[in-house]
Amino acid sequence: MEKQVHVYYIGRVQGVGFRFSAEDIARDLGVSGWVKNLSDGRVELLAEAEERLLKDFLARINQLFASYIQDTDIKWQERTQGLKDFRIEF
Repeated sequence: MEKQVHVYYIGRVQGVGFRFSAEDIARDLGVSGWVKNLSDGRVELLAEAEERLLKDFLARINQLFASYIQDTDIKWQERTQGLKDFRIEF
């Protein structure tokens, strides 16, 4: 089933290659969406794909940045936007 996940990553997640790594992982798995830095130091991510792919995507990000992520705020919902690719937003 196609799902959407909206995540805020909290911690030392800016300036460590987070967005570029998320983009690489998303493209490798065929996940669409976007990732961006927020002015308060968090990273925001919105992704759409099959639920199993999204879980793998998030697991890979969490594994790669485990020492930088202090907390996450995750919201799962049905796919709504029909995004075509994954990009870094500025």
